[in-house]
Amino acid sequence: MSLTSSIANMETPHFYFEMGQLISSTGHPQFASNMLQLVDKLVPATQLVLSEWTLDERQTSPLEISLLGRAGLQDDLPLPEPPRRHDPLLHKMLEMDDSLLIQMNAQGGHSRNPPHQCHLVSRKANRRCVIGLYREPSQGVYSLAELSFLKSLSATLLPLLERHAQFHRQQVLKNLRSWSTRPFDALQRTPLQREFDERLSLGDINLSAREKEVCLGLLTGGTVPEMAQRLSVKNSSVETYLKRAAAKLGVSGRHGLAKWMVGA
Repeated sequence: MSLTSSIANMETPHFYFEMGQLISSTGHPQFASNMLQLVDKLVPATQLVLSEWTLDERQTSPLEISLLGRAGLQDDLPLPEPPRRHDPLLHKMLEMDDSLLIQMNAQGGHSRNPPHQCHLVSRKANRRCVIGLYREPSQGVYSLAELSFLKSLSATLLPLLERHAQFHRQQVLKNLRSWSTRPFDALQRTPLQREFDERLSLGDINLSAREKEVCLGLLTGGTVPEMAQRLSVKNSSVETYLKRAAAKLGVSGRHGLAKWMVGA
C-alpha cells in the first residue's frame, strides 16, 4: 500500500472507528495492540513498544524505564532497558526542547539483522513517553515521507500515550498503598504516611516501594545506617534510593525532602 493511499485511509469511517477503540482502551492492556493495528495500516510496522523514561537531567542518565505495553508478532525484539551513557537516543531525549522527536534506524547491537526503528517521543518535565516502532529489514528503512507522516500522526498518538502512562502510574501508586509493610514499619503508619501518599498522588509521582520506604524512614527521624540495617542492604543502597526519590520529587537530600513534605 502506498503512503498516499494510507493517508487517504485516515478519512474513512473505519479509521475513526479504530481511533475510537484506541482512545477507549487508554489505561488498559489492549492499548498497545490497538495502536499497532491503527499505525500498521498507515505505515508498515512489525512491532510496537510503549515506554516511559524518567530522566535525571542533571546527571544525564535515566532513573527508571517503565514498559507501558508491547504488541506485535515477534518476541525477540529489544525491550527498553537502561541505555549506555553514550546512547544516541538518550542524548536526544536529554537535549530535546520540543515535545516531539523522531529517532530512526538505530541499527546495531548483537543481532545480525537488527530491525529498523523509529521512536516518537514527547517531553513533560523529566519524563519522556516513547512510541517505538520496529519493522523487518526486508521492509526497508523508514522513508522521509513516512517519517513526516508519523510525525504528524504523533500529535494524536503521543497525548494518548501520556494519558495511558498517567493511568499506569496511578495504578502503581494504588498498589503501593496496599503494599504490606514489615512489622517494624507497621508501627510507623501514621498520618505522616497518609499525607505522603496524598502529596505523591497530587504530584502524579511514582516512587518504588523501597524509595518510598526510605523517604518515610528518613522523615520519621531514621538515619541512613538505621535504614540500611532495617532493609538488610548497604548504606550506599539507601543513598541510591534516596537519590532516585529526590530526583523524581525535584528536591535535594533529606532537607529538600522535608521541605517538599510541608509544601515549601
